[in-house]
Amino acid sequence: MRQRIIVETLPVFVLEIGKDETDLASVAEIVARLKTHIDADEVARFIGVFDHYAHTRHLPVGVIDEAILDAWIIVFCFGIALPGPEALAFRPRSIGVAELTDRFVVSFLEAPMPVANTAIETWVRDLASASTPASAPFEAVNLEQP
Repeated sequence: MRQRIIVETLPVFVLEIGKDETDLASVAEIVARLKTHIDADEVARFIGVFDHYAHTRHLPVGVIDEAILDAWIIVFCFGIALPGPEALAFRPRSIGVAELTDRFVVSFLEAPMPVANTAIETWVRDLASASTPASAPFEAVNLEQP
C-alpha cells in the first residue's frame, strides 16, 4: 500500500444557525430539506442518512460532547467524472448536522470540485431563514488536535 497526497488540505466549512434563524425545528427537518436539494439536483445522488448520535450513544466506548443533542450525516455523491481510480477516495460527499441547545451546526468537507462546493454552500445557506444574511461567511475549521 502506498500513501499518495492527492489534495494537500481539505478544509471543513461550518455554518452555525441559531434556532431563531430558521424555520426548521430539528436535525431530521434539516436533513429532509437537504435531501430535497440533493434530489432536485441533476448531478447529485442521495445515498443515505446516518444517525451518528444514536450510533455513538449505543457503543460501549462511545463518547458524545454533552452540548450535542442530536447529530446526523446525510450522504450523497456529486461525482460527474472519474478522472482516475484515486478519485473514489474522496467520494461520496456528506453534510453533518448537529443540534445544540440554541443552534444547529452544519458542516461539510470542502470538495475538490468547485461546482460541488457551490451547490453544497447554496443548500446549506438555504437552511437559514431570510433574517440571516445570505452572504454570512462559512467558518473554516482546523480539526487537528494541538
